[in-house]
Amino acid sequence: MSVELFIARRYLFSKKKFNFISIISLISIVGVTIGVAALIIVLSVFNGFSSKVTGILVSFDPHIRVEASGNTKLADFKLLQGKINDLGIKSSSPYTLNKGMLANEISNEVVFIKGVDENETGNVSGVKDLVKFGKFDLSDNGEYGGIVLGYSLMNKIKARPGDTLTLLSPVGLESSLTQFVDPRTKKFVINGVYDSDNKDYDGNYAYISISNSQDLFQLDNKVNGIEMRLSDINDSEKEKSKLINALGNDYTVSTWYDLHKDFYSLLKVERWVAFIILSLIIAVASFNILGSLTMTVIEKKRDIGVLKSMGATDKMITNIFMTEGIYVGVIGVVLGTLLGLVIILAQIQFEFYKLDATIYKISSLPVELRFSDFIYIPVAAMILCFLASLYPSRRAAKLNPVNAIRWE
Repeated sequence: MSVELFIARRYLFSKKKFNFISIISLISIVGVTIGVAALIIVLSVFNGFSSKVTGILVSFDPHIRVEASGNTKLADFKLLQGKINDLGIKSSSPYTLNKGMLANEISNEVVFIKGVDENETGNVSGVKDLVKFGKFDLSDNGEYGGIVLGYSLMNKIKARPGDTLTLLSPVGLESSLTQFVDPRTKKFVINGVYDSDNKDYDGNYAYISISNSQDLFQLDNKVNGIEMRLSDINDSEKEKSKLINALGNDYTVSTWYDLHKDFYSLLKVERWVAFIILSLIIAVASFNILGSLTMTVIEKKRDIGVLKSMGATDKMITNIFMTEGIYVGVIGVVLGTLLGLVIILAQIQFEFYKLDATIYKISSLPVELRFSDFIYIPVAAMILCFLASLYPSRRAAKLNPVNAIRWE
């Protein structure tokens, strides 16, 4: 053990009496502990909510979507799908997306009508796995088409599986009003109802076959775009770059993140704001370290003078008080990390903090441990403690040994 380390430990742990400086040092340790624990817990809650929301959105959305630039439709989508497959992306499916009106004898609602290939959509979206009633069946039965609705939408139009709905297309509606031509409509039977835990999706989206969609909305053989799903969602940005290079500027490529960029950006900003605000707790504790070390330097002026008269260098004196401050930081960081970890694991195991499931769709506060949080937070706390120890340590090193022991 070095001399600096030995003396620093004696100053911090071997005090003969519990004085005011000792109280401030204890407060510093408690402050760092609470700050680190609070940061780890709060960021874990952010991680939990973010993962929960992302899981809900991604279970419905594709990982990557390709559309024609300028809001035009894709006429050569099969050729485009072949190019996508050549890049190694095997799970792809065309889709159409238009607004229409669903009506029955009781109610009517304007919703997004998504036309998909029933056999391929399960490869690019998790909507098939979200069906709670009936099945994902979009096939025609005579003059009736098959339709799958969200649970909230089914309640809004007061329907149930097996009921018949009329889908009214806005295409040609203006000419039907002026020329007394019937608007384009088709009857559909509700074959399935899905529940994605997202009211925006469940209340505003209905699925029909891509052929019925092309007919109702007069798309000929065109589609709005092609959706893809990867084996690993983390490869989305890399595959996006490949698609942009291969397809050129005639197409717009969007990842799952781009589809809800504003929402994910808001989550990221909130996470950083929480990190900065809670770091102030550690900053306050760091000021306590600065204060306690400064008073320790004043109290130990004679000791410093004696050490310097015995040949101690300025660097050695600096290291003694720096080590004492770092000791306080290390103790606080270790205790705070352990406290945060215990609370998070307890929430995961026992779910002691409950939520109203009717509002949040989850029964307890979601938390998620991330290894990066247990690296960045302790490192940030130690940097603040190091900076707080810097000034009093250098002040101690500048003491004149003659003046320090003259009146002792």
